[in-house]
Amino acid sequence: MADLFSVTAPLAIRFADGTKQIMIERIPFRDGVLFLPPWWTDHSLEHSLRFVAGPIKGDGPWKSGDAVITVLGCHGTDPELAREFSCWQSEREQMAGYPAREEVQRLMREYAPAVARA
Repeated sequence: MADLFSVTAPLAIRFADGTKQIMIERIPFRDGVLFLPPWWTDHSLEHSLRFVAGPIKGDGPWKSGDAVITVLGCHGTDPELAREFSCWQSEREQMAGYPAREEVQRLMREYAPAVARA
């Protein structure tokens, strides 16, 4: 498929405990990935930012540590996350002043050390 950080399709991450989240924004950090879930704009960035430790492996699906990252809704596998993403898209379209991708990535890097204290 492609490099995790160049894919433009929405992605989902499944953790070892079975929980799943949507990855709205993502960047590489240290030996892992930083990401923001939907509605991150409703909270402080430090509260919303997530770090998944572990080398990135694969070319879709990908792995980072014990987590598996896939294209959201691939083969209709996760209707709840697809619905959540659709709601997020609708809300984001109505938002005034959603930051540019470069600004979001800069902020993610700024808060990364506090979130990835490992």
